[in-house]
Amino acid sequence: MSGLELLSEHLDPKLLCRLTQLQELDLSNNQLETLPDNLGLSHLRVLRCANNQLGDVTALCQFPKLEELSLEGNPFLTVNDNLKVSFLLPTLRKVNGKDASSTYSQVENLNRELTSRVTAHWEKFMATLGPEEEAEKAQADFVKSAVRDVRYGPESLSEFTQWRVRMISEELVASSRTQVHEADSPEKPPEAGAAHKPRARLAALKRPDDVPLNLSPSKRACASPSAQVEGGPVAGSDGSQPALKLEPLHFLQCHSKNNSPQDLETQLWACAFEPAWEEGATSQTVATCGGEAVCVIDCQTGIVLHKYKAPGEEFFSVAWTALMVVTQAGHKKRWSVLAAAGLRGLVRLLHVRAGFCCGVIRAHKKAIATLCFSPAHETHLFTASYDKRIILWDIGMPNQDYEFQASQLLTLDTTSIPLRLCPVASCPDARLLAGCEGGCCCWDVRLDQPQKRRVCEVEFVFSEGSEASGRRVDGLAFVNEDVVASKGSGLGTICLWSWRQTWGGRGSQSTVAVVVLARLQWSPTELAYFSLSACPDKGIVLCGDEEGNVWLYDVSNILKQPPPLPAAPQAPTQILKWPQPWALGQAVTKTMVNTVVANASFTYLTALTDSNIVAIWGRL
Repeated sequence: MSGLELLSEHLDPKLLCRLTQLQELDLSNNQLETLPDNLGLSHLRVLRCANNQLGDVTALCQFPKLEELSLEGNPFLTVNDNLKVSFLLPTLRKVNGKDASSTYSQVENLNRELTSRVTAHWEKFMATLGPEEEAEKAQADFVKSAVRDVRYGPESLSEFTQWRVRMISEELVASSRTQVHEADSPEKPPEAGAAHKPRARLAALKRPDDVPLNLSPSKRACASPSAQVEGGPVAGSDGSQPALKLEPLHFLQCHSKNNSPQDLETQLWACAFEPAWEEGATSQTVATCGGEAVCVIDCQTGIVLHKYKAPGEEFFSVAWTALMVVTQAGHKKRWSVLAAAGLRGLVRLLHVRAGFCCGVIRAHKKAIATLCFSPAHETHLFTASYDKRIILWDIGMPNQDYEFQASQLLTLDTTSIPLRLCPVASCPDARLLAGCEGGCCCWDVRLDQPQKRRVCEVEFVFSEGSEASGRRVDGLAFVNEDVVASKGSGLGTICLWSWRQTWGGRGSQSTVAVVVLARLQWSPTELAYFSLSACPDKGIVLCGDEEGNVWLYDVSNILKQPPPLPAAPQAPTQILKWPQPWALGQAVTKTMVNTVVANASFTYLTALTDSNIVAIWGRL
């Protein structure tokens, strides 16, 4: 029925409702302004309504089995209508040809928060009522006040949130009336079960196949001998440090294009664990990025908690910060914000639990290679780009609509592409280290200095020979306040060097040889961009390789050895062999591990590969 110049009145319910087994209906390229709400097509699975004049989507709830929906080219529909569609049609898999799971996650989180806020408003409202007030009028007043006063999310979603607030409020009122009529004892307060009905309604929104869509169908814990940890002794150690026992727990393909299990090509580049909510605690929630998606994963269960997609983007880096925000009610609330950036030069600030982007910084004209937040200022964000610039931003605090307004503080010029950023552990508000295509450089980032655009203050070299001075540094991390681990200056090795001794002996020189403490044996590959990381609380350095292995070094144990340390590179404490998970009916036998990150307590370790596999290891 496409392209017939149909008006809404041309859709005769008496005729269409006779098509009781109809599964696919194409109404695209017509002039429909509304859909009749009594078409009776209870078995409809596919509906195409593109290029019409539709202004409302609520009539779609009459199609409970709808799986695919097309609404492009309806100029009066907004993002609020997309959210309404996801709420009304819990079996929907595709909207406008795209996977609907991320919108479902956003709607589910919005529903959860709105239900909580409306329920709190209900309890407060009922507590203020006098015994003489008429119940029905008071309940009508409650619905009006809830729609007026309950707010959540950005202003752009206010139409959807007010629509849901009205529905939740009316359900609370209906639930209260039912309780009043059916109560067995007068002592039971009417509002005791008021929140139950709307909360129960949320369960229907979670699709039964929600998890399999985001996880590899071959996800399993490998218990085969090939999956067990293999360890090597630390050179020169007395064997007093036993090997850590880790096992592979989960393998996920959550960054697949179009959620396809056939995708073993999307490259995954960076991951970061969420900051712990309490001092001394540790997190098991990790953010990963690759392709057009950012995923947030629970390492214990392997469940993808949240997924954010930006079509046309390729994400290269993610970073967390924890802000203390003041709610509309005046309460202080700790809030984790995730920054993600990549090919398009944009930084997206993600409200992870609500599932939406609450700020975009147009940071660079070229791709952003990496970013990191300052440990000294929770709103200060460094971005490093292929335009050979590093910029320091202040993302500011979000307003009541959770919107950010970022401002630029400093621009740092580089002579080559910056690949890794690392604020100096002992003075993060004063110095920034960067591993670049042309070597390792340092900048003065103190904000009390007048220059807002600065060149490299010091370049570090890793041997006296001039040949080594311009080599790429593609791995960089502080192991503690003094010891730096860097990779790339020499093939097959990771260098441990002292920041304190190197900086203390530089004088006025602009090029300084680092004071090497030890060298660590690593893969002899000539391939680049394998990022290393450190777990400072445990004194551990981690790095992947081109064979899918994870190299693990107990650096604190190495540095305890009596001087002088051997000139030969120190062996790794352990090598975690690639467990060879199954995908597409066969074992994935070889893959590059681009990055490996562990949480602070070293209970979980996440490895990202070149073959769209997130591997999560757990400590026994």
